[in-house]
Amino acid sequence: MTDEFDRLRNNPPAPTPSEAARTRALSAAMQAFDAEEKNASQTQGTSWWHRQSSILNRIWSNNMITRNHYLAGSALATLLLVPSAAYLTFELTRGSLPVSTDISAPPPAAMPELKAEGQEALPPVDHRSNFDAGETAELLNRQEASGGAAKRSLQQPVKPSTAPLVEPVSPSPAGPMASRAAPQADARYGNTATFDTVAPLPDQGRDRFTNADPNPVKSVATDPVSTFSVDVDTASYAVVRRSLMQGRLPDPDSVRVEEMVNYFPYDWPRPQSAETPFRTTVTVTPTPWNAGTQLMNVAIKGYDLAPSTTPPANLVFLIDVSGSMNEPDKLPLLKSAFRLLVGKLRPEDKVSIVTYAGSAGTVLEPTSASERGKILNAIDTLQPGGSTAGAQGIEAAYDLARQAFIKDGVNRVMLATDGDFNVGASSDGDLKRLIEDRRRDGIYLSVLGFGEGNLNDSLMQTLAQNGNGTAAYIDTLAEAQKALVDEAGSTLFPIAKDVKIQVEFNPARIAEYRLIGYETRALRREDFNNDRVDAGDIGSGHAVTAIYEVTPKGSEAVLNDPLRYGKPSSETPASDELAFVKLRYKQPDGDTSRLITTAVTQANAVSDFNAAPQDVRFATAVAAFGQKLRGAGALEAYSYGSILDIARNARGEDPFGYRSGFLDLVRLAETLKR
Repeated sequence: MTDEFDRLRNNPPAPTPSEAARTRALSAAMQAFDAEEKNASQTQGTSWWHRQSSILNRIWSNNMITRNHYLAGSALATLLLVPSAAYLTFELTRGSLPVSTDISAPPPAAMPELKAEGQEALPPVDHRSNFDAGETAELLNRQEASGGAAKRSLQQPVKPSTAPLVEPVSPSPAGPMASRAAPQADARYGNTATFDTVAPLPDQGRDRFTNADPNPVKSVATDPVSTFSVDVDTASYAVVRRSLMQGRLPDPDSVRVEEMVNYFPYDWPRPQSAETPFRTTVTVTPTPWNAGTQLMNVAIKGYDLAPSTTPPANLVFLIDVSGSMNEPDKLPLLKSAFRLLVGKLRPEDKVSIVTYAGSAGTVLEPTSASERGKILNAIDTLQPGGSTAGAQGIEAAYDLARQAFIKDGVNRVMLATDGDFNVGASSDGDLKRLIEDRRRDGIYLSVLGFGEGNLNDSLMQTLAQNGNGTAAYIDTLAEAQKALVDEAGSTLFPIAKDVKIQVEFNPARIAEYRLIGYETRALRREDFNNDRVDAGDIGSGHAVTAIYEVTPKGSEAVLNDPLRYGKPSSETPASDELAFVKLRYKQPDGDTSRLITTAVTQANAVSDFNAAPQDVRFATAVAAFGQKLRGAGALEAYSYGSILDIARNARGEDPFGYRSGFLDLVRLAETLKR
């Protein structure tokens, strides 16, 4: 034995290779593999064209093995080729190469071990691969030939595994983007057996809204003047509708009562000419939910420009194509909405498209609306992906708007987004200053919100209010039709900017008042006459409604005690007016404001609420509904059924079904509240 070890230790030279032996070994190996290829009863792994092992065998045999300089001898050839072929066969069976996908393989826990005594074990099958029915039968046939024990083991019922096939992927904080997350068992969606799963519903709790407390009751003796900026936004109503249609009450912070009231068209009296572009109508009625107070409905109607007199428009579509927009109710709906708007434009109008996601880019240079096909093609090519470089996108859009600026026309950037700006100047203050610095160029900004789970409503409001524009929320294609087509005039063509309202109450007639809504639009008293203070804008034909709940002097509903050191009660009132309404505005291209005033007297009062104009009653129902959704204590005892009765009796003509839809929402809220 020692001699044998010594001989091996001395590393004797290898025997001289025999060309004949090498040829016989290679020929035998190739015949064995080719025989395996031709034997259909032995096929495993895949039915994709040919077995990958035999393809590779041909490559080896034709390009390498026939060349003597690649292999030194038959022994070395056998040592290299056979292990390599075995490894490839193992990889094929393991599922690392393309395979058929007819039947999903069970997870590892469900696959029994196929090894009987004296039998060679089959290679393990990776649970991520699949095989077809014929291959499954072949496994059984091979086991039957080797011994029935393994076959019986495979045929026994197997309890399915409840473990996920791969580790679940959590949605990114930037948005619900786990469109190819691992399948998970969820009672809301049911179990799934495919990796290409539908993304879960967004987390509505991640939507962000401005938290503004409801306006308090104020004493006329100490605070007789109420001042606020007009608001023609409608986003809140659509957000509330979305929540109720999904079977849940809305976030109270998402409810802005003035936006719900102003969502509906009203037939208020119209101004006679563009020289005085507004007409104010005031109606005083009893309060349905509080017998000791009254409602003062202040309605303002804007002048409606004739289509032939509307100026040309230079529109820049600033479209968010970030990863968070990859939802059916976001980018796909956005594209459909803009297609509707393009169909409304005239040949003299211009359209540009800027997108942003990680970085901003110009998709379409300023193009005449007559080239409709070119514009629509640019919209159709938009795809989501990346982070949200909102500030950079806004700057690029303003640059493009200045490039195509139309003097005496409408120049507007239309930002369409889910409201998330997480790259660049991301704070509300930074973006506010960015918009303020550029609105002086005469370019307005409108904001269209889409989707949920990532909605930054607070930021959308900030951008619209400081960009001399409006904010709308698009939850359906029907809403896009309303906002961008049916109301295109009021959306696109302003008739006045920096519109403010100030109401002074007569302390001899009114003891207290409460402005319903407009919490985020409040102004200081001195702001009314300050033309440097920005305010709201009103478009062609737009209507604005504000409702005050007022308490007459001497009513038992007065909440505040009289002042001990107030003015003597014997002081004679200046008049019998209830209040005095002032409206201040600027022309779209002007810098100096103009004033319109209206005195409110008993002639404006209606003693019976049911005798009030139809639009007044319907607006009251909407205001009551919004307050109740916000949890206002004044309406705690007032039922949804009472609100429904008012709205139903005041529905009137409803050509587009908006008011009928409101009735449905009230019914839903009543059901969900139980």
